Amino acid sequence: MWSAADCWRRGATLSDVTARMCRALGIAVRVLPMSDDPVRTRVLTTEGWLEFQEYFVHRRCEPVVREFTFAGAELARVQPDALAALQRDDLRAIIICPSNPFVSIEPILAVPGIHAAIQQSDAPVIAVTPIIGGKAIKGPAAKMMAELGLAVSGVAVARRYAGIIDGFIIDREDPIPDPLPGVTFTRAATLMNSTDDRERLAHAALQAADTLSTHQHPTGGHHG
Repeated sequence: MWSAADCWRRGATLSDVTARMCRALGIAVRVLPMSDDPVRTRVLTTEGWLEFQEYFVHRRCEPVVREFTFAGAELARVQPDALAALQRDDLRAIIICPSNPFVSIEPILAVPGIHAAIQQSDAPVIAVTPIIGGKAIKGPAAKMMAELGLAVSGVAVARRYAGIIDGFIIDREDPIPDPLPGVTFTRAATLMNSTDDRERLAHAALQAADTLSTHQHPTGGHHG
């Protein structure tokens, strides 16, 4: 069996490599990258610009961050099947998972066409908080937020996504925040320690989307 590195050397695209890895791991659902073109996350720190892997792996996220850029994003082409999925008429929901908004979600949104496709979709867009009780469960999201002068809270993440989301799931341990125009907040258990936890959160996200679709967005073009 070829390794991922072998696939790269033979000219395979990121989509090809991803599909091959999914088959090897027995993952039945289709997983698509944002683009088959290279996009590099770069981090401006108090020590200057660093490549993301240098910042994240070698420096262990220790330097103080000031800004993020996504080199190559402006020239990257959205993966065609990913774009087609966002444009489906029968799409039930678009879910932004509880990931780091700066280095996991925003690189995706930086690829031309993706942000617009999400805004133009008739499907409700629901984001799930990566912050619980003022802390990130894993990773440097909370540290990054504090260093960028943002409140370390789910609400701050919701504000970051304002204009593309319709709903935001905050943890049930956090209070319902003040209203944010265009965003409906839902409380749910967002800490995932087991498969049951993951399934419950997935159902909560879909239920929030269905509620919005039924009561607030009977027609399309609702984002922003």
